Amino acid sequence: MEFLKGGFKKTAVSLLLTGSMLFAASIPGAALAKGPKAPDKPLVKNVIVMISDGCGYNQVDAASLYQRGKTGVQVYEHFPFKSGMSTYSADGQGYDPQLAWSDFDYVKSGATDSAAAATAMSTGVKTSDKAIGVDVYGNPLKHVAERAEELGKATGVVTSVQFSHATPAAFVAHNVSRNNYEQIAQEMILSSATDVIMGCGNPEFNNNGEPVAPISYKYVGGKTTWDELKTGTAGADADGDGAADPWTLVRNRADFQNLMSGPAPKRVCGVAQVYGTLQQSRGGDDKAGPYTVPFNENVPTLAEMTRGALNVLDDDPEGLFLMVEGGAVDWASHANQSGRVIEEEIDFNRAVEAAVDWVKENSNWGETLLIVTGDHETGYLTGPGSDPDWKPLLNNGAGNQPGMQWNSKGHTNSLIPFFAKGDAARFFKDCADEYDPVRGRYIDNTDMGKVIFGALK
Repeated sequence: MEFLKGGFKKTAVSLLLTGSMLFAASIPGAALAKGPKAPDKPLVKNVIVMISDGCGYNQVDAASLYQRGKTGVQVYEHFPFKSGMSTYSADGQGYDPQLAWSDFDYVKSGATDSAAAATAMSTGVKTSDKAIGVDVYGNPLKHVAERAEELGKATGVVTSVQFSHATPAAFVAHNVSRNNYEQIAQEMILSSATDVIMGCGNPEFNNNGEPVAPISYKYVGGKTTWDELKTGTAGADADGDGAADPWTLVRNRADFQNLMSGPAPKRVCGVAQVYGTLQQSRGGDDKAGPYTVPFNENVPTLAEMTRGALNVLDDDPEGLFLMVEGGAVDWASHANQSGRVIEEEIDFNRAVEAAVDWVKENSNWGETLLIVTGDHETGYLTGPGSDPDWKPLLNNGAGNQPGMQWNSKGHTNSLIPFFAKGDAARFFKDCADEYDPVRGRYIDNTDMGKVIFGALK
């Protein structure tokens, strides 16, 4: 059994050996093996990872064309480190750059799912599809967030979809299947040391943010867990002092906004008043142009959630780790919703801007590493007239939806963009050891976890 990456074959044995807890714990030294010798203290105080789920190069460009009438305008596109990133899982076929650009259909097969992709990024180890924080044998792996917690840092995850979904789950929980939502939510809420969890899945509201009889409690860990959250009794010992650290539950938009500044609770679980996603799953014409259908007004934006999470976490003098996911970029791309994918990517972009502002106002690029990327591309988005060749998106000017063509309703094995800023971002340069004829040098998704572990040595 072999995995192919850019023509370089790695045996399954070499990959699977990295799957033990012992190796995961030893990643910090290995992560910087190609770079300067790692110092005895951590290279970074703060790590912020921002993942636009399902986002490829053209999802970024579609939002930019709508916003500004040109590409290359997002704040992260000016970060010092920029490259492509391969995303295939241990179940996949690897990534062959030559085939990717000679056969239009090549990237339609061999794609990862979000669970395996997020696990690779959070642990530095490739795993099977559906796996959450475990290797291909089901053994638990150490997350970068868990390493941050060992160092006394505050940690959190934020998403625009249900908080027990694959990407946030893969930075906190350990489960053989992403579909075990109730178990995953229980681990996140009842036994993890995480300090901030924000997302959707509120059982008492529908996709339009309207109060309803409870739909399903599975995304919040079951009825008992939800009731304990509401009474302020859910939560185990998060700081190691032997006493329980219960969550403060936040639900309405005003309370999310109040978290953005001033004193904040020690631990916050924010479950917005909507069931599926902040905005993408709302009713109305789901194929309408961007911002045509009125938004749910009772839920926060991803940027507001990001600001609130950072304000909670930055009370810790040891620093923080935060993962923010624009999860519904993927959902809109699966449904080939051109207007809503633009809305969701813009919402994500504004969250990145909020994180950059936080670094400028409360930290600096010497002590903070900010990473912006995706987990895989969804929908195979291209410009009109593509296949068998690749055409660019059609620029119709700012405020107008660009010309777009969807070529799939699933994930693809395409390279996706990766951006990093902060002194520790320089270590990604040594990881970009493969070459794509269109995207240039690229890293693998496992490199992200390895570099973060190294920076947190």
